[in-house]
Amino acid sequence: MTIEDRPRGAPPYPRRQTLLERARLNDLVVQINELQRRGGVDPEDALLDIIENGVASVPGARHAGVTLIDKHAVVTTAAATHAHVRLLDRIQAEAHEGPCLSRAWSHHTLRVDDLAAEQRWPLYCRAAVERTPVRSVLSIRLYHDGPSLAALTFYADEAEVFDDDSVELALIFAAHTAAALTLTQREDQFRSALASRDVIGQAKGMLMERFGIDAHAAFELLRRISQEKNVKLVDIAENLVAAHGTAG
Repeated sequence: MTIEDRPRGAPPYPRRQTLLERARLNDLVVQINELQRRGGVDPEDALLDIIENGVASVPGARHAGVTLIDKHAVVTTAAATHAHVRLLDRIQAEAHEGPCLSRAWSHHTLRVDDLAAEQRWPLYCRAAVERTPVRSVLSIRLYHDGPSLAALTFYADEAEVFDDDSVELALIFAAHTAAALTLTQREDQFRSALASRDVIGQAKGMLMERFGIDAHAAFELLRRISQEKNVKLVDIAENLVAAHGTAG
């Protein structure tokens, strides 16, 4: 196909990544590999680095953030490059509507050309326009598990700035963001498990001292109370430790 054969308005040749974009993407791959190989890099810092690189590379982007929606529709900002991002997530939570809470996804993407003219989420859009300068939104879904969802969203202060090139590069950064987010969540689960083990150990020690029993018997006592009350064992342990601290 010659240039003359192309549809009116089409670019004369396909867009190619710049050397700078390639270098940034290569840095991201190295960073993710580093995270997977050892735990010396903080996953949350890496997540922020990735979305900051995304802002620098995605055409039109000014800000970016990673938004999490849990099974109870609670909105959490996992990472953000600007205060506007956190505010927009709070607005979604307050309005109970917005891009990340929407069912209006086109496969893995959702694009808003102008929040001032958008009709799908009137409460969210009105508050977003009144409280921030943001007008354009480009969201890439990272995962969707029933009611739970994670999205990487890019924002711009001007209307209609995100084009097909923006979507193409945003999808690449979303893949790396999803990998870093998975590692962050694993790290959080590991920390939570360590904290649970510590509090259970404290509760066992209290029971051993009070009733003159060994560690196995103390754990079995906690487990039995957990089953009888239908309460998680770690919650029973936390309550016991808290009550002991109050009594002290």
